[in-house]
Amino acid sequence: MKQIEVTIMGQSYLLGCPEGGETSLLEAVASVDREMCAIRDAGKVKARERIAVLAALNLAFALAERPAPAAARAPAADASMDLEALIKRIDQTLGADGQLL
Repeated sequence: MKQIEVTIMGQSYLLGCPEGGETSLLEAVASVDREMCAIRDAGKVKARERIAVLAALNLAFALAERPAPAAARAPAADASMDLEALIKRIDQTLGADGQLL
């Protein structure tokens, strides 16, 4: 697994990335950065960890609302596993005290 340095909301992060996954990871980073910056720029939330949680929820909701292609429709258990994976990634990004690492 290689590491890629990215910037989200002006902060640099070193992320692990599987070989061949660079494009997908960079697209995900761009989505998270865009969402977090929009929340920050709205001016109602100042704390980075709250911005990160709101952005994650907004992105997860948007993903859940997207209709899956007929051939790729998964049972509800698979959808909950995807949500669990997203929550795990958020937990990895946040420290034990809820602050962004």
